[in-house]
Amino acid sequence: QVQLVESGGDLVQAGGSLRLACAASGIIIRIHTMTWYRQAPGKQREPVAGISSGGNTNYPDSVKGRFTISRDNAKNTVYLQMNSLKPDDTAVYYCGAHRNGVDYWGQGTQVTVSS
Repeated sequence: QVQLVESGGDLVQAGGSLRLACAASGIIIRIHTMTWYRQAPGKQREPVAGISSGGNTNYPDSVKGRFTISRDNAKNTVYLQMNSLKPDDTAVYYCGAHRNGVDYWGQGTQVTVSS
């Protein structure tokens, strides 16, 4: 059974930092494309970071330079380092694993940024 368990969400002031973690079981993350998405109230889910099996990363302009995705293959865990947080970053953050048209998702972790 595949499980992705996110952690690290919290309430933080604008300008602060958080590191989210996504611990995977039932899959080997190094052969998957791993992603972080977020969904704010009343908005569609949007991607915020991705890392391919080859280690290439990508970010939308809204978070580029502030967010960094990484993975620890030994721990089978993906991280999202978020710096210079803004109130607009407030959302539920989801971890995803993708390979050969099959997608897995975690339950999400809440990030709230106060102004």
